[in-house]
Amino acid sequence: MTTVLGLEGTAWAASAAVFDAGADDLVFLETDPYRPATGGIHPREAAEHMATALPAVVEHALDALDGLDPTDPSDARDAPIDAVAFSRGPGLGPCLRLCGTAARTLAQALDVPLVGVNHMVAHFEVGRHRSGFDDPIGLNASGANAHVLGYRAGRYRVLGETMDTGVGNAIDKFARHVGFDHPGGPKVEAAAAGGSLLDLPYVVKGMDFSFSGLTSAAQAAVDDGADLADVCFSLQETTFAMLAEVAERALSLTGRDELVLGGGVSHNARLREMLREMCAARGASCFVPEPRLRGDNAGMIAILGAAMAEAGDTIPVDDSAVRPDFRPDEVPVSWRADAPFDPRADATNDDPIRGAEAVVDVGPTSVTKRRVPKGYRHPALDARLRRERTAAEARLLAEARRRGVPTPVVRDLDPYTATLVLAAVGTDDLRATPTVALVRAVARHLATLHAAGLVHGDPTTRNVRVDGRPTLIDFGLGYHSDDVEDFAMDLHVLAGSLAGTTDDPGPLVAAMREAYAEAGDPAVLDRLDEVERRGRYRSPV
Repeated sequence: MTTVLGLEGTAWAASAAVFDAGADDLVFLETDPYRPATGGIHPREAAEHMATALPAVVEHALDALDGLDPTDPSDARDAPIDAVAFSRGPGLGPCLRLCGTAARTLAQALDVPLVGVNHMVAHFEVGRHRSGFDDPIGLNASGANAHVLGYRAGRYRVLGETMDTGVGNAIDKFARHVGFDHPGGPKVEAAAAGGSLLDLPYVVKGMDFSFSGLTSAAQAAVDDGADLADVCFSLQETTFAMLAEVAERALSLTGRDELVLGGGVSHNARLREMLREMCAARGASCFVPEPRLRGDNAGMIAILGAAMAEAGDTIPVDDSAVRPDFRPDEVPVSWRADAPFDPRADATNDDPIRGAEAVVDVGPTSVTKRRVPKGYRHPALDARLRRERTAAEARLLAEARRRGVPTPVVRDLDPYTATLVLAAVGTDDLRATPTVALVRAVARHLATLHAAGLVHGDPTTRNVRVDGRPTLIDFGLGYHSDDVEDFAMDLHVLAGSLAGTTDDPGPLVAAMREAYAEAGDPAVLDRLDEVERRGRYRSPV
């Protein structure tokens, strides 16, 4: 078995750890955080901190292993280290380069293999390792990033992610605006105690979310004289409800029943409470690592590094350049076997069907869809969302049909109980029958919607019913728009769900783009390219 020295140095945390895979024991972990005097993280100051703090924590790690000195050849030859793992990205370039240089030096001095670890995959994998879950969905909520991951066909697929700023950065930006020092998250959490709910923007676009407008609205509310406790409370309730909703959508889309939470924002007790309540309501399991493994830390780098090293997934020093924009879906997952996935397992017409938002009772010719209350959301926010989404779904289903897009006929509507009665359509959903021809048809239907100024809002493979032809369902996140960005988001959601529920999404996504190019506005595909680039990770400042 493998003993790995792990180094973390993506931004604020200079950290070293030793993991003994044979004993399944984290032998040593020490983190020296950078704490800016004012404002957020300053890249130059963070790099200066890394240059000083990282050698010290590495020395302490080696001291924990009998005080061996890797610069002394006589000691290095006997060092009980089988590999050196380091955070290769994403993160701040200057910090990553310092960490990479230290890792290369140690690997060469110890004459052991080098392992380049994706920092965000490590957040997920440490939760999977500690929980013992086989095939969970991962919600990473950290400073610069926020996304939902699911394993599929040798990769971690990004099922949903922030379209602007990371969740931690969004909260920290608000915190700086009201005068809280860094890190702002714990101060916002403390100030939220006893607050009341205000109306702030709730932006979920299919499997993706956006925080910039929410932060701006919270800042404006404070500037306009709103009570600080009320604004902090509302910022938390809205932000974390969005994360919990998208996590539930990912569980529903993939048919999984396990969730792990990672990243520094997982320190927030309200977020953990929401996710546990959401999972309990749908019979799923939720796991959050112990506090020392939640934020940026070398323990997760060493744990994943050991699994990679044992799989032979090491990297030559000459090819080990850091990658500040290193995405988790770019990582070939060498250390775990493909888990069997049956898309029909929860895509049948069993009565009732439990989706992310609703319970559907299926009859011979009709279905009754009821949006169930979500206990994790504030009651007032939950009631508003269920009422608005039910009314929007009925209205947009009818309008889409008038435009020639196949949708179920609405037979009855009660927005106050969030209930719809619809004509039954399809025998399966697109997850069970993902063919090029069907995906092309869906893309053409989306082009028709967009030409009419309609946005579906959530065109995942679960929201396309199939019976010879595809029928679009569940317009609850839909709306009217003439913004090319909104149309591009429809395609982005469809492409992401194809990646998360099919073994070979490339030809299907290509078919989607080709069909849309034939039937829709080319500017939408140009914007889709821009949206996908925007999803690439930014520096956590």
